[in-house]
Amino acid sequence: MKKIKSLNLLLLLLAGMTQACSQTSDQRLSSFVTNDTAMKYQVTRTDDEWRQVLTPVQFRILREKGTERAFTGEYDEFFERGAYYCAGCGQKLFESDTKFNSGCGWPAFFAPYLEDNVQIQIDRSHGMVRSEVLCASCGGHLGHVFDDGPPPTGLRYCINSGALVFKPDTLLGQPEKR
Repeated sequence: MKKIKSLNLLLLLLAGMTQACSQTSDQRLSSFVTNDTAMKYQVTRTDDEWRQVLTPVQFRILREKGTERAFTGEYDEFFERGAYYCAGCGQKLFESDTKFNSGCGWPAFFAPYLEDNVQIQIDRSHGMVRSEVLCASCGGHLGHVFDDGPPPTGLRYCINSGALVFKPDTLLGQPEKR
């Protein structure tokens, strides 16, 4: 009986710690979060149409909110100069000068190219509360954002490689103005 009480107390403490951690993250990111799950996107396709233009991995990540295993993505340990675009619609999402090695196993950025190019929604899947990052143009799932990143933003956009297409500076031409 003592073991059960001890286990219940431990579970209560862990639940409280998890809730406190997620509240801190939610509060810090609240200015970016949208709760509108019925967003209208510029690029819309049926699942069959998406399957025709995406690889199976891209479809699973972008359309089914999947994730690649940590440390397996093409862009995790990749630091060439250039820009990262949505693999679904081509929206410019991140630049290499905001990419950093977080050690988390996925490409990490401290800021998007433009804040309006991504959307943040609350994700309550898998028994956690996280801030999901979506492409603002097609609604594709990109990854999650956390409040443990480096200056100047303090944010870590943890993004699936399979949701991205990289274009090196040599293919970009003149730098775009923000």
